[in-house]
Amino acid sequence: MAAADNHEMQTFQPRQSYDYRIREAICETGDRDLFPELNIPRSTIRSWVRRGVPDVVTCDLALGDRSDLVVEIRELRHRTALLGAVVGLLIAMLRVSKISINHERLPNGDSKRVLLRAIERAGKVMPLNAALRIARLSSSRYHSWCRGVAGCDLNDQPSCPRVVPTRLTPKEVDSMREMVESSDHRHMSLRGLALHAQRIGKVIASPTTWYRLVRESGWRRPRNRIYPAKPKVGIRASAPGELLHLDVTIIKLIDGTRAYLHAVIDNYSRRILSWTLEDRLGSGATCSVLRKAAGQILAGSKEPTVVVDSGSENVNREVDDLLEGVDLTRVLAQVEVTFSNSMIEAFWRSLKHSWIYLHTLDSFTALHRLIEFYVTAHNEVMPHSAFQGETPDEMYFGTGGAVAFELGIARRTARDERMKANRAARCGVCIEEGDSRALQLQRPNSRMF
Repeated sequence: MAAADNHEMQTFQPRQSYDYRIREAICETGDRDLFPELNIPRSTIRSWVRRGVPDVVTCDLALGDRSDLVVEIRELRHRTALLGAVVGLLIAMLRVSKISINHERLPNGDSKRVLLRAIERAGKVMPLNAALRIARLSSSRYHSWCRGVAGCDLNDQPSCPRVVPTRLTPKEVDSMREMVESSDHRHMSLRGLALHAQRIGKVIASPTTWYRLVRESGWRRPRNRIYPAKPKVGIRASAPGELLHLDVTIIKLIDGTRAYLHAVIDNYSRRILSWTLEDRLGSGATCSVLRKAAGQILAGSKEPTVVVDSGSENVNREVDDLLEGVDLTRVLAQVEVTFSNSMIEAFWRSLKHSWIYLHTLDSFTALHRLIEFYVTAHNEVMPHSAFQGETPDEMYFGTGGAVAFELGIARRTARDERMKANRAARCGVCIEEGDSRALQLQRPNSRMF
């Protein structure tokens, strides 16, 4: 036990320190055997010679006036603390942002040189490993960059082409950019262009590589649309019942049976005025929905116009006789007028994809029940985005004039209540801080006495 204690005492020896003048004399003369009687280790002398003479502040400089030295020390300490705080914030930001140059490429040679010069300057006051950890740069990549700067200066390539020998060459990248931005290939899709480049032997690269380079490099294809002109807003009515749209759509049941849905929608309010579901296509359904829609027209409205397509169910003698008796004017979309019947077609899309196709269409009765539910919800419950929160029924009958104003008040009230609730929320830390602040306000100010 005693021998173990003696061995431990011999192992941990106190660190030997020497007067700075001894180190200064050895560095200036270069004689490593200048003080043989001190038995200075050779490794320590080599370290002194390599590092040079240090900056030493002696007591002799402060014998005359120590006040300037004290002020300078205070300023240096404040500056050191300030720089330490800045470095700590920068390191915390790097860690939180999870930025790592190990997984990013710096193709620009100037960026590499700027970072290398910064690391070189930092290496004069801190170990190289510490500087690399702060820069989040691996040691192997740092030394690879140093070798590349000495003998390889490729601004358009990563550190060295030999690192990833399977990547595209600059010539291939230039060829890809030329084909992407060329008007001769603008009719091809990007995937087709990649396969075409392989077929002609110009660039042998996968379509995925083409997509990545186009996205990263910001290449733009010359595809400015010239014709037709920008889509315009369709026809819009100025009052309810002024313009109607009639159309029919086909819905298939799971057994293959076809059901024909006829409907009339008001252009001004998007309200479904009438609809019917039939098992066959004919003029009877058209006459039925037109008769019901005519009964929904408000009193005092102008003679309404109904827009239909040129199908046989809409253009026949039965429909002509009905229109003469109900004061409806029929126009054929894209035949007698330039606009289309797209408003009712938009309703078909919403009806099918938002509701009908979410259920099993196993019977005619089930389909009728689903359509009845959705039409009622569309007219009475679902606000339309074009009406600032009003439903089609409120727009058609003029009962929703205050909806937009009430919603505005509700939004402001909700915002005030939300701010009030969030400001009133307090955790344990907030309670302790509030109590300590209250105590400070209650304490008398010592400067007043």
